Amino acid sequence: MADEPIEIEGDVYALRTDLFQAVREAIAAADAAAIDRLMEPLHAADIADFLEQIEPHERRRLLEIWQGGLDGEILSEIEDSVREEILGYLSPQDLTDAVRELESDDVVDLVEYLDDDQQEAVLDVLEPLDRVAVEKALAYPEESAGRLMQVETVRAPEHWTVGETIDHLRAHSDELPEQFYHVILVDPRMKPVGNVTLGRLMSSRREVRLADIREDLFVTIPATQDEEEVAYAFNQYHLITAPVVDEDGRLVGVITIDDAMIVLAEENAEDLLLLAGVGESTVSDRVVATTRRRFPWLAVNLVTAILASLVISLFEEVIAGLVALAVLMPIVASMGGNAGTQSLTVAVRALATKDLTGSNVLRVIRREVLVGMINGVIFAVVMGVIGLAWFGEPLLGVVIAAAMVINLVIAGLAGTVIPVALDRMGVDPALASGAFVTTVTDVVGFFAFLGLAALVLL
Repeated sequence: MADEPIEIEGDVYALRTDLFQAVREAIAAADAAAIDRLMEPLHAADIADFLEQIEPHERRRLLEIWQGGLDGEILSEIEDSVREEILGYLSPQDLTDAVRELESDDVVDLVEYLDDDQQEAVLDVLEPLDRVAVEKALAYPEESAGRLMQVETVRAPEHWTVGETIDHLRAHSDELPEQFYHVILVDPRMKPVGNVTLGRLMSSRREVRLADIREDLFVTIPATQDEEEVAYAFNQYHLITAPVVDEDGRLVGVITIDDAMIVLAEENAEDLLLLAGVGESTVSDRVVATTRRRFPWLAVNLVTAILASLVISLFEEVIAGLVALAVLMPIVASMGGNAGTQSLTVAVRALATKDLTGSNVLRVIRREVLVGMINGVIFAVVMGVIGLAWFGEPLLGVVIAAAMVINLVIAGLAGTVIPVALDRMGVDPALASGAFVTTVTDVVGFFAFLGLAALVLL
């Protein structure tokens, strides 16, 4: 991979259309020289994007032509389902070349979701010590700090001086990770007791003790801790690296900020996709897989729609007596659904970032209810005027106005209470809240509007 600087022009952070098309044409022409020339300057992340965006048959053809071009850094950037497909195309030698230079955390990320045969194929090409390290990481629970860490650490006894540390690092430079930011201080029992940044290490005199220049903030991560909690700690305390410890508090690895931020981005994306009911979908997923992920959510929505229809069926005579109700009632339900989604999105995000806790939940609920009430009153006036002007019936304007207030208040309440309740029960609020909130706002909206119409108008 070339070490030339990446030039950014305007808003172009992705592959240029002309370059994308040129590579596809080179693949179709089986022009290996052109592929090498076009791909060589690209960053691994851009090549990964390209592999995700082309058709499966083009991916396979590219790998047949582009001999030895795919390295471990590219594989570590590729989306999981595409990576699994690509690994099935690689020869044992290509696979060996690709993973040989990867850090242990990247190898774990590469193999943890593969089937047994593919996982064994990757492990077989590792050096014995590297394989032991990866298998040890794989023994930790999925989505835990143990899976996220790299076992290559830079550590030193806390009583060493700056000079002793620098001399040791130089003497063992071939054993150092490719990138590191701290020297971890350990006691005689291999328990981490502090961090020294490289900047402070290099700017201090040789006789200065490491213990005297350690950072004030020091956080250790249990190997079994959920990776979402790890990402939160990095974001909350502005960490660059954090040592990972076993159940006895001994150093077993280190997590760096790049891995933590990837988890944070993935969690944010996961919550967004779950709120939309599409699961862990990507644009490179196949039709069958995408259909399978979306079907359950659509089935749940069908059930909620039937419940709303049952409420409407209770008022058939009311609707038959005043056709204007059929015209206006979707407005009430729609406004309630949108208001509920707004509150829901804020609540789910606040739960994920730990901004919504037991200490402030009542205040947040009260705020959302008041917001719903104020918006309800404002739109009630608007719809009251519209109802009067449209149908010439003053009481109809009053009914839709009252129903609007009721539904927007309930939407604010449900949009906050439901995700909090699900979170307390150990259910991901992003996964199930949307269906519940939609059901509540539809049922309440129709019932309030049609029920008030039955009492006031007929």
